[in-house]
This record gives sequence, C-alpha cells and structure tokens, in this order.
Amino acid sequence: MRKIILLAAASALTVTPAAAQTRAPDPVRLKATVERLVGFGTRHTLSSATDPKRGIGAARKWGADEFAKISKGCGGCLSVETISGPFTGPRAPNGVEVADVLAIQKGTGDPRQVVIVAGHIDSRVTDVMNITDDAPGANDNASGTALVIEAARVLAGEKFDGTIIYALLSGEEQGLWGAKLLAETAKKRGWQVRAMLNNDIVGNTVGQNGQQVADRVRVFSEGIRFSEDAKANLTRRAIGGEDDGPSRALAKKIDGIAEGNPQIGLDVFAVRRLDRFGRGGDHSPFLELGFPAVRFSVGIENYDRQHQDLRTENGRVYGDTVEGMDFPYLAKVTALNVTALRQLADAPAAPATVSLDGALSMDTRVFWDAVPGAAAYKVYWRRADAQDWSDSRVVAGATETVLKDIVVDDHFIGVAAVAKDGAESVVTFGGMAPRK
Repeated sequence: MRKIILLAAASALTVTPAAAQTRAPDPVRLKATVERLVGFGTRHTLSSATDPKRGIGAARKWGADEFAKISKGCGGCLSVETISGPFTGPRAPNGVEVADVLAIQKGTGDPRQVVIVAGHIDSRVTDVMNITDDAPGANDNASGTALVIEAARVLAGEKFDGTIIYALLSGEEQGLWGAKLLAETAKKRGWQVRAMLNNDIVGNTVGQNGQQVADRVRVFSEGIRFSEDAKANLTRRAIGGEDDGPSRALAKKIDGIAEGNPQIGLDVFAVRRLDRFGRGGDHSPFLELGFPAVRFSVGIENYDRQHQDLRTENGRVYGDTVEGMDFPYLAKVTALNVTALRQLADAPAAPATVSLDGALSMDTRVFWDAVPGAAAYKVYWRRADAQDWSDSRVVAGATETVLKDIVVDDHFIGVAAVAKDGAESVVTFGGMAPRK
C-alpha cells in the first residue's frame, strides 16, 4: 500500500539546489578544436577512412585520441570505443561503413541510466556527393563536435549517478545514419536514455541578414511523441499533454536550467517543433525509438555558410569557415549543455508513470512509481490553459499525495524525482489512473 502525504505537510523537507558548475568551457580551446577539425580538409562521410591526414577517418581517429587524452588525465574515467555498421542509400549508393566515436563516463548508480550529448563530425559542400573538395564544416558541425569534446574535458573526473555518453556521430549529411546506429546500439544494450542532447550548428551569432543574436539558443523538441502508438494516441486525446511529452518536458527543463543559471548568459528559445522547418537532425532516430531527445541550434542562421562550396560571388562570401563563428558564444552553449548534463546525470530517473484520480471531486489524488535513489519527489501543477508549471511542492517519504482544492478537470499535473543534492529529473506528465 502506498503511503499518502498531504502537500501541506510536504514542505518540511528542504531540498538543496544541485552544485553549481565549477569549471567553465574555454573559447580558446573550442576554437583550437574547430580549427583542427577544419584542417582535415573534408570530413565527408564518403571520404577516406584510412588517410592519416585528410578525410573522415583521420578526423574520427583524432576525436578518439582527444577522448583518450581526457581519460588519461582523469585516471581512466572515460571508456573510449568506436561503433560501426554498413549503410546504403541514395547518398551512398555503393554503401559505406559509418562509425561513431564514443566516450563513456560510467555512473555510480545504475550504469544503464544514460544521458547522451552528441554532435555530428561529418561535413559537406553544395553537392552532397562531392567528396573531394574542401568541406571545412566549421559551424556545421565542427562546432557541435568541439562542444562534445569540451563537455568531456569539463566534466571528466566528476561523479554522477547516471552515465554520460559523449558521442561524435558520422553520416548525418547522408541520412542521419550515425544517430540511427547509436540509437539502435542504445536499445540493444538496454540503456535507459534519460535525455539525448543533439548539438548541430551551435557556433555563430550573425545571421544571413546581418542581425546578431548572441544571447539566445534555440532548443527544438517534439510535443506529441513520434513513437506514440494508436492506444497511446487515444489516451493522450483524452487527457491532453500535447505540450508535455518527454522531449518537450526535457526542453522545458533546459529552459529552466538557463533561467536558473544567469551567469551562462543565454536565453533558451524553446521552439515547439521537432526541428527547423522542413529539416531534420540526429535527435530524430532517438525519438523514433521512444527516447527523449532535443536539438540545440544557434539563435539565428547564416545559410550562405551552410552546405556551400567555398567561393565569393559579387562580393558575397559563401562557405562554412572559422571566420563565420563566435567562440565566446559557442562556450556559452557548451556551458548550458554541461550544466544540463550535470543535472540530468546527477538526478534520479524520471518516474515511469504518474497517475491522477479526481473525477467528480474538488481534490486530486496523485500517485507515481517509486524511483531508485530518489530522496523526494516534486509535484508540479498548472492551469490547463497554461504552458509552464506555475506551482510545485516537495513530497518526501511517499509516492502518493492529495492536492487539496486542485480540480483535475482544470489542471495539468506532473512529478519529478529529486536527488539528495536537489537535482531533479525531467517531469513525467500525469495521466488517468488505471480502472479497477
């Protein structure tokens, strides 16, 4: 039998906020990493996998070596590995072996509880099949690759309940193949993915129209789950929650992290859309398998510096080069990722289910699955015409509570698990209680 505690009594527990970031990402180091990646000439997925100086193979080896150096500096805290698999498609008609470089920072709790931060390492020019011309890919996506490596440098040696996986993905430009490979690997290994943070084009601040946006980052997320089946669709239609799926809840949490850490200097523009209009990214294969995932991207884009041959026409510069980037901005986006990784990996897992019971009542009974390692739970609620949680209360020593004078018809309710240090999981949206 579940223990019940009224919210009025729950305030006796005081939760201490999670520890603040102690090390900051370095813009100088981020620039050096991007310049090194650009120095491989092209990182096209179909370029040479064996040339020691030029092509995707040399870039991946260098990335693996960087992870190995970081691991050596923290006494072996990272396990570096490469996963690979064959892919064939319109952008690789003869097939290609796609490889991802991973650095795994094993958690102190259940190692299958995983948080992933990823960026694709491959690049391209105007013709997606052009594997010979220089394709520097500074912002798309050496920026995301540098962010992942820098996040590993900053977090190496720290201890977390969950496992952090730093991933350099290949094959994005050919069909999101590296992400598919990693998502399928996660499923096969039984990883319980708490969050996948995809960083793609995260290093510029001047848009194609000349406008500068240096204080904002977009975080894209799906609302209705891509993996939702017909039964789940009917349930959601009955209870709402179009704005509260796991990935949307993850985006809201990242938004809250940015607001709670003003020293980072970024406003999160939480875009309520899977990705940029008509385009996609490496978080999509994770969504297809039911894992929470979001995409980080710059506040404003310069399309002359994406997927372009290096050239100047009528005084207009085309090409994705280092000169188009803003490294202090990239450091801020990296800091936001690092802070989110800390909290997500340090927190317990989110409750598997949250159920509500309150039809024909002025009060709402809330009950949820116990979460291993949770010191307490935080019950959130808001009016059903609002997007963001407006009220909350901590509940300790119980997996059930009653919200007095909160009518279930008029409110949305969710629950997060809380660690001893105050780190919170993503909020799980409350649904209908099982019928007896």
